[in-house]
Amino acid sequence: MSAALKPVQGLSLTDPRCAEVLEALPGLSPVSAAQHTPQLIARTGTVHFHDASLAVWEEGLNSHMTMKQRDAWETQFKRDVFARIIQSLNRLGWTVAPWHDADKYPAIARSHRTCHKGDLKGDLSISGRHIEFKMFQSVNCPTRPDHEGRYESNKEACMPYLVRLEMQRTRNRIRDYLCNVFEGYEFRPAKIASANPDPLAYFNDSWDGEYEKKRGTHRFKRGADGWPDHSEVRERARTDRDGVQMDHGDVRCARDRKGRLLRGRVYGGINEQWMLVYGPGPSDFTHVYHNQLFTYRPGETPAKDLPESERRKKLQRLLEQATKALNFERAAVLRDLLFPKAEALYLIQCLKDDLYFGSNYSGYTHDTAHAGKYTREQLKPYLKGGLETRDHRAVLVREAAGSAA
Repeated sequence: MSAALKPVQGLSLTDPRCAEVLEALPGLSPVSAAQHTPQLIARTGTVHFHDASLAVWEEGLNSHMTMKQRDAWETQFKRDVFARIIQSLNRLGWTVAPWHDADKYPAIARSHRTCHKGDLKGDLSISGRHIEFKMFQSVNCPTRPDHEGRYESNKEACMPYLVRLEMQRTRNRIRDYLCNVFEGYEFRPAKIASANPDPLAYFNDSWDGEYEKKRGTHRFKRGADGWPDHSEVRERARTDRDGVQMDHGDVRCARDRKGRLLRGRVYGGINEQWMLVYGPGPSDFTHVYHNQLFTYRPGETPAKDLPESERRKKLQRLLEQATKALNFERAAVLRDLLFPKAEALYLIQCLKDDLYFGSNYSGYTHDTAHAGKYTREQLKPYLKGGLETRDHRAVLVREAAGSAA
């Protein structure tokens, strides 16, 4: 580069002011200045990051194209984008070699490359309008050491520190290069998948549409803390099961589907649902209705309180297992827990399909031994106080067992 064309600090060559700077340099005419201004390539696409990978998507292909037009478009896409990614990897010190499975799958070998830089490895591929560069390593693969760690479920978390830094540097440099070379390319950050460590960022990413994200705004009127204002949350949604008013960040409890106690902080309240964050892990959050939240009372609130429906299902399942194993003493105990009163038990038969209800009105079965058992009182939701309707019929357990025998 000549002395007259040294880079100007703080000014990119793609900046609109660049032409003015070049014109002001001694010995350069306006024509020669325009010749040195880089021209962006007219392509439109998006760049995405995933788990230790980079993906490029374009929308140029469509169903109205002929096969010849499609082939021409894909060839140009490979020349413009795929080749430039290979060049970027070479500049970053990567070795880009033919695909390791080229002999096994020769028909698609020209669309794949095998790459490596020290302990960091990568598979580069192109298919239609999509390019993907997946990076991996074999130094630390706790669950999938086979295939050099290609199929490890959480590649970034398993990578050694320096290897992870090189992975991030590589895909950042490729992203920046593509977005600066192609006129219509843009980077779309990955969707936030967890409320940890930032519940507000997760809430905004879930509720804000493309309109709000492009303009840097948010849905709903916001308070000083960034969460939806009280006017955006229905009045009844701001009270828990105990009738106590809730606000963002308050501590409340709920129960999971197995009755276990969850204690954490609540946020949101939109559509009468609150986000309960009860731990630091990526899966330690859930969404519950306002009337499922309550306040913990030491000495009163049990650690586990199985819902009645789940309790009956489990007891019914244990009763079936005990009966099948001919453990009649245990079966008698379980029967007394399920039906404390000595009264007649029924099956509910669906007349249309000749099937029986499962326990707790859930599911269907042909086997009377696995069908749910119900008292006369429990028949009411489907039989309306009688023993038969147009769609359902109550069958005594003894009669059903006799007919099955």
